Parts: sequence; C-alpha cells; structure tokens
Amino acid sequence: MYLKGAVCIGPLYSLNYHYTFPIVLKNASRQYLTYGIAFVGVSFATVNRWENEKSTPNRLAQEKMLAICEENHITLAEIIHDAIIGDAAEISAMHPDKMILYHGSKSGIQGKIKPASRDRCDFGAGFYMGTDPLQPLTLICDYEQSVFYILSVDLHSLKTLDVPANIEWAMLVAYHRGRMEAARGTKFFQKYQELDKDYDMVIGSIANDRMFYVLDSFFEGTITDTALVKSLSALKLGRQYVAITQKACDAVKIEREVQLLWMERQALKKASEQNRSNGIAFANQICKEYRREGRFFDEILDGAKQRR
Repeated sequence: MYLKGAVCIGPLYSLNYHYTFPIVLKNASRQYLTYGIAFVGVSFATVNRWENEKSTPNRLAQEKMLAICEENHITLAEIIHDAIIGDAAEISAMHPDKMILYHGSKSGIQGKIKPASRDRCDFGAGFYMGTDPLQPLTLICDYEQSVFYILSVDLHSLKTLDVPANIEWAMLVAYHRGRMEAARGTKFFQKYQELDKDYDMVIGSIANDRMFYVLDSFFEGTITDTALVKSLSALKLGRQYVAITQKACDAVKIEREVQLLWMERQALKKASEQNRSNGIAFANQICKEYRREGRFFDEILDGAKQRR
C-alpha cells in the first residue's frame, strides 16, 4: 500500500497481516530506502523479510518508524482505515449478497462466535459488529494481544430490528446499560424491555468516541433529548450490528484477522483521544445551543413513573 504525499508504506497481504507495513520509504521510491534503513538501523535483508512478511519489526524499530511518520505528518490511523476499506471492497465484490462488517477483540476470538458480550452494552449481550472500522480499532488499541476482524454476514434468514437514530435508540441503550431502573414497573420500561425480544440481530447507530460523551451527558442530565437527537443527526454515526442469538452468530464468517502492531496501537490511541476531545467540545456546543429545548433524561423517567 502506498501513502499520499512524501512517504510510502509497503505491501500488506497475507493470511494474518498488519495494516501498516513497518518500513517507511521516503518519496515513494526504492532509491530512498537507505534513508529508512539508516534511521531504523537494520539491514537490507531485514527489510526484505519485513516486506515478505517473514518477520515482524521489534519494538525499537517500530518506535523509530512511528517517529518517521510523525515527522512527515503521516496519520497512521487514516492509513489503517483506508487499507481496511480497500480490503472490505474486495471482500464485498466476492460476496455481493453479504454485509461486510468489522469487529475488535482484546485477545482474539476463541472457538465459535457467540452472543456473549457484557450485558450492559448498548443492545445487551451479543456479538458486536459495525460499519465503521475505527470504532472497534479504538476500543482494542490499549490491549497488547488485540485482534481486528473483517467479517461477512448473511442477513437473509435473520429477523432484524432496525432502530432509528432518534430518542428511541437512546432509550433502548439506556435500558440495556441499566440507566432506566428508576422507571422499572412502568409501561415505558416494559416497552424497551421487550423491544428487541424475538429478534436475531439489532441494528442501530454506533456510540463512538464522540457520541459516547454526548450520550453520557444526556444520561447525567447535562443535555436534553433535543440536544441528543440533534447530535445524532450532526455526527453521522456509523451503524452497529449486534447478533443477539446463536443463529445470528452462525451467520457471521471471519474474512480477515489482523493482530495489531505496537505502532498501530499507538496511532489508534492518539486518534481515539482526539475523537473523544472533539466529542466533549461538540457536546458543550450542542448543550449551549439547545439548553432551553426538550426534556432531560430524569424528566422523561419521572413522566413515565407518573403515567405508570
């Protein structure tokens, strides 16, 4: 794969490859390879082994290569994203009748795919996938043994619930995250308790690094439902697909499996921190703009309790 601008990064294909090839070549030309070798401190033979996926650069080499990228204003998170999108397009061409999605694991999938995440996730216990590769990447980048997956999913035989990007989505997430306990015993609570029952797959917006802060601000009572819905529209979130039955999990096939390099994880951490910072700034802006419109979360729950 080649970078835009002054630097390029080499090829990246194998059954278990990394998304950013670990030697940086200046000006996208082989004649500048000596620059990279001199900086990283390895031989041509070592570079060839890296290029041919025969070995992986050690931590020191990755630290130096990450420094080269930073000095040349190369954003590795964007490189990773673009490489994944390219791979996904190839897989989609081979499986035009299937949905291509992404998943991240802290230590890799062991055995059969199961609907076995924590109960307090957005749509409860399930196997979580999404349309935005950076979402799972930033969730797993703190873990040394983290593994990223490109998946294909056959949705044809599954019963799916598509949750719109509005207050219904936020309330279903509130129920599954345990934020709605104050309204337990009400028809309002029962509605969301039963909303995704008898479905195999739940589909809805991803609460990514930016939206996570906005959503928490709503639950904590610092922004209204109007501000939340405006945020959902403005952020143009990706979609998450959650297999909540074994039947849905059995429809998932692993197409690519990638264990992240140290340098890749560092780049993704930086991207995650920036997205989170942007989310805080965005939430504060939305809060100011719509602070007198709509209802706060506790007001919605209080109204539900009064109606019972």
